[in-house]
Amino acid sequence: MDITKKVDLIEKPPTEEVVTRDELIELFKINSSPKHYIGLEISGFLHLGSLISTGFKINDFAKAGVKCTVFLADWHTLINDKLGGDWETISKVSRYYQDAFKLVCPDAEIILGSKLYEEKTEYWSELVKFTKHMSLARTMRTLTIMGRSENEEKIDVAKLLYPAMQAVDIHSMNVDIAHAGMDQRKIHMLVREIFPKMKWKVPVAVHHKLLPGLSKPADTSDSQILGKMSKSDPNSGVFIHNTDDEIKKKMNKAWCEETNVENNPLLEITKTVIFHEFDEMNVERPEKFGGNVSYQNYNQLETDFAGKKLHPGDLKQTVGNYLVKIISPIRDKLNLTEELHEAIKKSY
Repeated sequence: MDITKKVDLIEKPPTEEVVTRDELIELFKINSSPKHYIGLEISGFLHLGSLISTGFKINDFAKAGVKCTVFLADWHTLINDKLGGDWETISKVSRYYQDAFKLVCPDAEIILGSKLYEEKTEYWSELVKFTKHMSLARTMRTLTIMGRSENEEKIDVAKLLYPAMQAVDIHSMNVDIAHAGMDQRKIHMLVREIFPKMKWKVPVAVHHKLLPGLSKPADTSDSQILGKMSKSDPNSGVFIHNTDDEIKKKMNKAWCEETNVENNPLLEITKTVIFHEFDEMNVERPEKFGGNVSYQNYNQLETDFAGKKLHPGDLKQTVGNYLVKIISPIRDKLNLTEELHEAIKKSY
């Protein structure tokens, strides 16, 4: 595969930005199989955004010849008080995450944070050296990567280690491409600022757009306010263990304002999930409403939706049907015991 096609794969939706594209091109010129990493907290039930959309993006990297790594950040999970900050629960749920990502991203290597720290004895000394380049004020500003405000008054010291640990993870795994959702952008900018000072390899940063929640956003004029799918809110998204009927019902209840193509969760799912896996999208509807129609790409569908040629009801029904095709094979293979289900549920 030539470099242009590799870059196209990496820039494919839901990718929002590459920092920088020129660096990515140069990287492929000297290394046909660079090392990638994405770090994930082990924080609850997996959903359409956290597993499917993210997993499909990882697969784009793999198709481009990139060596992909899913880093399951168990210590970060404990530091951020996820799953009740209980190590035994975190360990159990981490196995569920490993199984899930092996199903969706068979070419990716799965690494546990605790295992990396055990094997890389110099990790902690490198962490201390890295923190010498971080001011307390800058550390507080990066806490948003944890879903926390920089103005929080009651915050334990362990949480101040989180951003530096995430940065040193990247160095410890010798990463060429650091990949994350847009909510993690601050840490990658910190990495690109501090690594040169330490004479560490500076990775290309790739950020994907987060899949939005299904409810109406607080302010549709500002794309940054659009709420993401949340593991803690069962109504905000589609979860991997939802039944086929539950998936379809959630789509029918989802916010989808007629002609509105801005911050529309149904359109985002169509663009980043359905057209990622299917070459066309077939809408079935009665003749009196225009009859069946097929779309070969997202832009065609968006144009029809904006022009009132595709009704929200027809879009909802179609998206629901396609999501069932995508999710049900994964759900059927992914074992979630009753014990694990209850342990995750109690942590919310």
